[in-house]
Amino acid sequence: MLAIRFDRFGGPEVLTPVDVPAPVPGPGETVITVEAAGVNLADTFQTDGSYLDASQLPHIPGGEVVGRTEDGRRVLAKVTHGYAEQVLCTESALIPIPDDITAPQALALLTQGLTAWHLLRSAARLQPGESVVVHSAAGGVGSLAVQLAKEFGAGLVLAQASNPDKERLALDLGADGTARYPLPQRADIILDAAGGTLFQQALESLADFGRLVTYGNASRIPHPPLDPARLSRLNASVVGFWLRPTLARPEALSGPLKQLLDLTRQGRLRPVTGTEYALADARQAHIDLRERRTTGKIVLRPPEGRGSRSMPRGSNLVAHTAGDA
Repeated sequence: MLAIRFDRFGGPEVLTPVDVPAPVPGPGETVITVEAAGVNLADTFQTDGSYLDASQLPHIPGGEVVGRTEDGRRVLAKVTHGYAEQVLCTESALIPIPDDITAPQALALLTQGLTAWHLLRSAARLQPGESVVVHSAAGGVGSLAVQLAKEFGAGLVLAQASNPDKERLALDLGADGTARYPLPQRADIILDAAGGTLFQQALESLADFGRLVTYGNASRIPHPPLDPARLSRLNASVVGFWLRPTLARPEALSGPLKQLLDLTRQGRLRPVTGTEYALADARQAHIDLRERRTTGKIVLRPPEGRGSRSMPRGSNLVAHTAGDA
């Protein structure tokens, strides 16, 4: 079957289409034939070695898929090797989804949706009437955070984005205005995944008892040391957030995800979708994501039909033995 693998750390250029054996389920496992695989910024950090060490090479990235089990169930699942035509998942981790939720919508809700939900509820602890600034507001997390902030009762939601088209998208999703520093009014909550200059500007723009929630470093600029005395002078706080340990808490996944799915089916939450690539073009998807050319959820589509045995014509595939997987 077709999969995307990297054998060394680096940029998008290390992602290579390969022909690997179809997975064989063990006890308690299920094979999912992939309808679509989600692409996340964390995948780019896996690829460059930020999240993995050399002992884990070669590696097939990808943490989420929508697909069908061998008995026909349509499911959403967190996985470990999602950039493939078929993946393994434990039966207990499968999340049934209805046919009226598209694969990109469902994938947007699993990682980005849960991140946005917990940023506002668990990390920032948003209270009704508070003001919220969302950085990267046209991205997968940001576009959902803008909408959820309004849904959860924020009094003012401002969107920061890298260009006017992305600002317009955020406004269309319900943002009350755009955010440019210095802010005209200090904010109660600022959600930042960019780091770098934006983080520093945001820190100086917090209201009394404001919370700056940092959950990524898309700028790839190292943060300078943060002086606790500076936080005391600002009368504010910086909160770090990472989804993976959050989901280990009881009820951190099922309850919030059910709410996200319900809001989507009711039309009150609109996951931004449409950025799709063929599975074999994962390299280009990573390039576009890193260069901030994308909006909303990015997905990879395997070749149509049962792909566990068929390979697309013209693909530059590198065969390897089962032991290389």
